[in-house]
Amino acid sequence: MRSIIMNERTYLFLAGVYILVALYFDFEYMIYGLVVLLMLEGLSGMRLTTSFQKAGHISLDHGLFSLNSRHRFNVDALSVWRVVMASVLASSLILVHEYEIEMLWFIPWFMGFAIMGAGASGVCPMHLGLRWAGFK
Repeated sequence: MRSIIMNERTYLFLAGVYILVALYFDFEYMIYGLVVLLMLEGLSGMRLTTSFQKAGHISLDHGLFSLNSRHRFNVDALSVWRVVMASVLASSLILVHEYEIEMLWFIPWFMGFAIMGAGASGVCPMHLGLRWAGFK
């Protein structure tokens, strides 16, 4: 039996595609489900990528370009990334759908393309910024 190999780069690409598909077909509850998953992963520190790697008895690097900076905070940058992305995604969707602020429609679309691009290229500007700010 072949195990599923998933690192952060693959996760980002799949999350970006998931957001874009959900937006295209107007399935906002799919995005809210992703927001809940990202919040749970970010706040608990338990990520799907590490769970898949532990189940397959392998250890992979996250696959993203990162800066070697001094750690000012004892919090993982990928966990902070998940909380920030979930917060921005949920707040923009709530403002668009519930409060009918239509000029914010581009934020979830931009996030979907940016996250998918970060997964495809391996360079995530948000992750680099969080590492530069001092998260480990």
